[in-house]
Amino acid sequence: MGKRSIREVQREKTRRRKRRSKLIGAGIGIIVLAVAGFFGWSTLRPSIGEKIPIMANAGKHVEPGSDPGPFNSNPPTSGRHYGQEYDAGFYDENSQQAQALYPEGYLGHNLEHGYVIFWYNCDLLDESGCETLKDQIQGVMDKYSGFKVIAFPSDSLDAPLVMASWGQLLRFETFDERLASQFVKVNRNRAPEPNAE
Repeated sequence: MGKRSIREVQREKTRRRKRRSKLIGAGIGIIVLAVAGFFGWSTLRPSIGEKIPIMANAGKHVEPGSDPGPFNSNPPTSGRHYGQEYDAGFYDENSQQAQALYPEGYLGHNLEHGYVIFWYNCDLLDESGCETLKDQIQGVMDKYSGFKVIAFPSDSLDAPLVMASWGQLLRFETFDERLASQFVKVNRNRAPEPNAE
């Protein structure tokens, strides 16, 4: 009877060990599936906005000051650009960067690095409407701590606000905070060089 008890104890230990191994294996499997699912969704999730074809010359750098265009959209979402970019932030009509001859040359490099750009045209609004739009844009930028987001003026737009990311555009006749936030969330860092600052 004593030998049987020792055998039973050993069997019970073996069963526990096997059960523990199965639980650990199942837990690791669930974690692996969750991580794979997250990265799969991040890669395959649908974009927001109008899809604009990536231009054949999209990765080509040109000399700063030279005309990087023409582009296949206004504002551009890809194309030739300079090897330098602008810092994240809000640029108004009087900023030095807005006075550059071809600011899209710098901003094209930002797009290649995964930035989202809020292009705005205050010429289509009255003074109060312009200030309101700027505040609304800044509010969305603040939600993302200003990370890889830029607001930039452009008087060539046919809408008060057009958001751009690599290969995506979203036009606004009136501001929609939820949609603007969603555009940033989904399209930021979906670019050829997302790990570049």
